[in-house]
Amino acid sequence: MVTLAEVAQHAGVSASTVSYVLSGKRSISATTRQRVEQSIRELGYHPNAGARALASSRSNIIALMIPLRTDMYVPVMMEIAIAVATTARTHGYDILLLTGEEGPDAVRRVTGSGLADAMILMDVELDDERLPLLRRSGQPSVLIGLPADTAGLTCVDLDWGATGALCLEHLAGLGHRDIAVIGEAPAVYERHTGFAERTLDGLRTRARDLGLRVLHRPCEGGYDAMAATLARIFDERPATTGFVVQNESAVEPLLALLRQQGRAVPEDVSVVAICPDQVAVQASVRLTSVAVPAQEMGRNAVERLVAKLDGRGTDDVVLIAPELTVRASTGPAPTPTPTPTSTSTSTSTSTSTS
Repeated sequence: MVTLAEVAQHAGVSASTVSYVLSGKRSISATTRQRVEQSIRELGYHPNAGARALASSRSNIIALMIPLRTDMYVPVMMEIAIAVATTARTHGYDILLLTGEEGPDAVRRVTGSGLADAMILMDVELDDERLPLLRRSGQPSVLIGLPADTAGLTCVDLDWGATGALCLEHLAGLGHRDIAVIGEAPAVYERHTGFAERTLDGLRTRARDLGLRVLHRPCEGGYDAMAATLARIFDERPATTGFVVQNESAVEPLLALLRQQGRAVPEDVSVVAICPDQVAVQASVRLTSVAVPAQEMGRNAVERLVAKLDGRGTDDVVLIAPELTVRASTGPAPTPTPTPTSTSTSTSTSTSTS
């Protein structure tokens, strides 16, 4: 194993200079820093994590809280987590992944033990129980998500309200007036998860502005649940011609059920999805969609957290503007079939008796 002394000899500097480059405790000239870093790369030197933590009072670890629930679309969550991990490594940080549903207990464990220098929280609820403890701890943190009260917090998220509005505007521009929203599983709304609630708020607000009728129905996803949800939608709103889907697990079952019912997409009904591009382009009908910018959210969160750790960051809210990509699943609303008018001739017969 390569030692710090060997790195110093290779770079032609003292061992203390190598230590200062690694810890950042003292200002080192750019030329010397580059020479030391080059020697570290060439020799494959890896500083001892325990010794480095003692010397710098830092663990160089970021805790990522990402509860993996059965009612969430895990691939998106993991794409964000991978973006967090890869970006953190470019800044010299490793990731401590916390996947349990411990809530405040996990925050207390991390902040009280010194396991990590900072935290990133995902799956943020509007009234998230983790936040009061996080605020009191004073530990640098970033939320990927938006709670109801953002005071004293740094948050990165897609602008979900604008996303809902954008989907509705697209369908309204095509002439659709009755629109159904197929949402996440009921438990997601029961927890008041931020992204789902904000999307719904954006949809409903824009519907009022445009004079549209919107029906929202949560759905567990899967074929049977989607079949029951779709039957209920057409029973309550037979004139529905537009769908907004915010539930990746419901996308393909919805398209299959519409085909079985003889409803062509997009000739009879149009479908807009809020989902990763991969889901949209691999569906049986290529979906008009607003992509979830998972990698951008993960990168942005780490960059802001590292800035905080370096004393450069401020508390603010970053909302990523949604982008809608038009594909094959949306088209003009069908022209209503006129109801035939019937004419009846009545004959009056008079009968007299004597």
